[in-house]
Amino acid sequence: MGTSNPNAAEDSILVTGGCGFIGTNFVFHALQKTPYRVLNLDKCTYAANPRNLEEVSHSGRYTLISADILDRTTIEELLTEYQPRAIVHFAAESHVDRSISRPEAFVDTNIVGTFRLLEASQRYWSQLNGAAKDRFRFLHVSTDEVYGSLGPNDQPFNESTPYQPNSPYSASKAASDHLVRSFHHTYGLPTLTTNCSNNYGPYQFPEKLIPLMIRRALSGETLPIYGDGMNVRDWLYVGDHCAAIRTVLEYGRRGETYNIGGSAERTNKQVVNWICELLDEMAPAASGISYKQQIAYVTDRPGHDRRYAVDTTKIQRELNWRPVWSFEEGMRRTVAWYLRNDDWMKSITSGDYLKWIATQYGQPVLA
Repeated sequence: MGTSNPNAAEDSILVTGGCGFIGTNFVFHALQKTPYRVLNLDKCTYAANPRNLEEVSHSGRYTLISADILDRTTIEELLTEYQPRAIVHFAAESHVDRSISRPEAFVDTNIVGTFRLLEASQRYWSQLNGAAKDRFRFLHVSTDEVYGSLGPNDQPFNESTPYQPNSPYSASKAASDHLVRSFHHTYGLPTLTTNCSNNYGPYQFPEKLIPLMIRRALSGETLPIYGDGMNVRDWLYVGDHCAAIRTVLEYGRRGETYNIGGSAERTNKQVVNWICELLDEMAPAASGISYKQQIAYVTDRPGHDRRYAVDTTKIQRELNWRPVWSFEEGMRRTVAWYLRNDDWMKSITSGDYLKWIATQYGQPVLA
C-alpha cells in the first residue's frame, strides 16, 4: 500500500464509517477544527454515500479507503502505512427496524467487525514507542440504547447504568462496548467510549425519523408514526456530537466512557409536529393545508423502547462540553439543509429503499 510515513502518527486519524451520517459530519468537523489528516475507511453500504465528501475528496488531508472492518489484512496494512495517532470508530449497522428483520448483519459488523478492529489496533499500539504510544487513542462511538428503556419518571442514564439492550441492534452495540472495555483492561489499549442520544442533522439516511418525515411530507405521502407517538428520545444535533467526540478524543481519560446528549427530550409526536410546522413556514404545500394533515399512525414495532435520556454531568464536569444548539434551532437548520439539498435526497432513495419503506410501515391509519 505504499511506503510507510514515519511522521504520520503525528497528523493522521483513521475514521471508520466516515461516509455515513455521523461519520460524514465528523470528517468535515475534523478537517475544519483539527490539523489532522483524515483517513476514511468505509465499506460504503446502502446508508453510506461517498458523494457526501466530494468537496474534500481532492484535499491533501482526506483519503477514502473502500474496505470492510471485517477485513483484518487491510486494516493492518492501513495502520502500518499511515500510523494514525487515533482511530475513531463509527462503522456500524445502526437502524433498529433493520436489526429486527436482519439481525445477522448487525452481529457481523458491530460485534465481529469491532473485534477485528480492536485486535489490529492492539497489535499496532503495542509496537509503538515513546510519544507515539502515549498519544494513541481508540475511540468507540456507541449509543444510549445499550442501557435499555426508561420509565416516564426515571432518572436519565448515566455511565454506571447497567446494560439492558432490548433490540438486536442495541445488543450488538452493547457487545461491542464490552469488547472495547475488555481490550483496555486486559491489554492496556488506550480506549475511549461515547454513548450518544439520537442524532439529527445533515446527511442522515432517510430511513431515520426526521429525514423520512421531511421526504414524505414534501412528496405528499403519509407521515407514519409508530404506536401512539409518545415514545421519548433525547435529541442531539450532529454538530454538537462531533464537537463532543473531538473533545473526548483530545482530553478524555483512557478507559473511560462518556455519555453525550442534547438535553432535549421530545416525543415522536412532538418531533413530527415540529417538522410539519417548520415545513409549513419554509416550504408550504401548494394546497395551503398543513403537513400535519398527513400524519398517520402505524402498528408499533416489536420491543419498542419507551424512553431514552442521558445524564451528561460527567462530560460537562470533566471536559467542559455542553451542546450549543437547542432542539428548535437545530431542527430549523436541519430542515433548511434538506430543502436546499433535495437532489441529495433523491439520489440516495433507490427502488429497493422504497420497497423496504412500504414493507416496514404497511398501510398507515390517518390521524
